[in-house]
Amino acid sequence: MTEQTKTRFPAPLYAAAGAGDMAVEQLRKLPAVLTEISERAAANFRTYNEQAGTKAAELRDKASTTDFEALRGNAASVATSFAQIAQDRAVAAYTALVARGERVVGTGVVEAADVVNADLATTEEPAAIEAAEKAQPTPKPRKRAATK
Repeated sequence: MTEQTKTRFPAPLYAAAGAGDMAVEQLRKLPAVLTEISERAAANFRTYNEQAGTKAAELRDKASTTDFEALRGNAASVATSFAQIAQDRAVAAYTALVARGERVVGTGVVEAADVVNADLATTEEPAAIEAAEKAQPTPKPRKRAATK
């Protein structure tokens, strides 16, 4: 039998495989989630409709007393910190997808390697094939008739 070598695919391939696996998992949950959301929406519709008028009046009063200059001053520092947090979360999510993809791709590679190794074990050795080819005489080249 041949010795199996460890093949490493690029991380984006593993991330794509992990994302696909995660998508399949989430899509399987979709019918139950849709049923739950529609039931909650029907139950809460009247409550939200009544609260909307009150909330709109509160927001109008708050907007008239808000200091927008102070908000603008804080916006840059808050945006920078949110961008850093988003970047950290994106790196963590990408790393998780790569790890998940390695598991998905790895199981397929191991299963395929087992099939190939089993096939190799049941077929004849390459040395026997090469010996049979060498035992056959090679045909001599034909001489061409002279043309005038």
